[in-house]
Amino acid sequence: MSSPERDFVSAHLDDLHADLDAWLRIPSISADPAHAPDVAASAEWLAAALRRTGFPVVEVWETAGAPAVYAEWSSADDGAPVALVYGHHDVQPVDPLELWEHPPFEPARVEGADGPELHARGAIDDKGNVAMHLLGMRAHLAATGRDTPAVIVKVLVEGEEESGSPHFAALLRERADRLRCDVVVVSDTGMAAPDVPSAVVAMRGLADAEITLRGPAVDLHSGSFGGGVPNPLHAMATLLASLHDEHGRVTLPGFYDRVRQLTDRERALMARVPFDEAAWLAGPAASRLATGEEGYSTLERIGARPTAEVNGMWGGYTGPGHKTIIPAEAHAKITFRLVADQRPADLADQVRGWVAANLPAGIQADVHVPAGGVSPCASDLDSPAMAALLAAIGQANDRDPADVLFTREGGSGPEADLVDVLGAPLVFLGAGLPTDRIHSPNERVLLPMLYRGAEAVAHLWRELASVPLPLR
Repeated sequence: MSSPERDFVSAHLDDLHADLDAWLRIPSISADPAHAPDVAASAEWLAAALRRTGFPVVEVWETAGAPAVYAEWSSADDGAPVALVYGHHDVQPVDPLELWEHPPFEPARVEGADGPELHARGAIDDKGNVAMHLLGMRAHLAATGRDTPAVIVKVLVEGEEESGSPHFAALLRERADRLRCDVVVVSDTGMAAPDVPSAVVAMRGLADAEITLRGPAVDLHSGSFGGGVPNPLHAMATLLASLHDEHGRVTLPGFYDRVRQLTDRERALMARVPFDEAAWLAGPAASRLATGEEGYSTLERIGARPTAEVNGMWGGYTGPGHKTIIPAEAHAKITFRLVADQRPADLADQVRGWVAANLPAGIQADVHVPAGGVSPCASDLDSPAMAALLAAIGQANDRDPADVLFTREGGSGPEADLVDVLGAPLVFLGAGLPTDRIHSPNERVLLPMLYRGAEAVAHLWRELASVPLPLR
């Protein structure tokens, strides 16, 4: 099938490649202070690209951390809805560098099993997902013959998402009047598979904790004191082993009190998503077994259920040879993924209650749960904005909107801040795939996915303009 939007995108792929190649060469690693000038250069590059695209208002917004980029293009149509596109221009560190097949900031075209790929850090997370909006806007205007978009389009691209967006909520509150919108279009996600058009409809939240257990005042000789005093590492191992029960459920008191249960409809929609568990295990997971909370599928566990994971445990002596001691301290880091209606602020009391209930005599505990965290978020499956999104994705993939599947993102981001501050509903439009190795060496984007993403953007502005307000 063809359309004016597709024809324009197909005729201007070289523009997309040139833009993305130039942007990917900027090593905008927000986690490394040494790359702060590169993050600033990335923001300036994007601002210039938005101006070239035609956005009449483009500004670089400084924050207490890295700069964000804002752009706005009003519609000539009275009463046009306002759509805010969210993305980020910072990228993850590249370590371990030796595992990259090509230099991470030298974009490389590779012919893969599913078609041409572009390899570079940020290829899909998130510069590719943002760059497709540049071509998508041009395609929308060319296909409709308009001088302005059919909706008022605002763009906000932050520079600290890969560092936890520490200043993003404050930026939203400070600039709320400029950012008011009817719908937020998040372009920092993807689809289930190359031939499975889909839309993310939820993202999990995140909270973390660090636990320190103390026994003796100093490290002790294990021959003189072993078997006679509590060992903090033994206590930590026992504590962490109690984090889940025999059914794979998290044992923190009150952890599930607010969890919004999946409806039969939601579980049926998730079951429609093709998922080869054996291939998943053999792929990036590289795991021997799928496991987790009983009563739920693997897709439900990794996208729609809350979790607790031990990220690290240390203490005592770990150098060469052996050192016969009873350590004075043991430490562990734990993170929790949260689902709809759970609140990061509740975790502090829950973690402390769990530690207190499982702490052996003679051991003292310090529990640190940082304030903040990331709240979960979800889209309304039946909103007018969702209908417009499904129509746009369907057209770009030659499918009926009813055939576009719903997926859930197991990761976390600042999307809940957008909802809380702006009060607008979310829809997600991304071109990534689970196999794109985001945050890993050899990150890639499958280029045909990026092309279809640009076309879907072009359709989306027309579709959003055709549905009544409010878009929720």
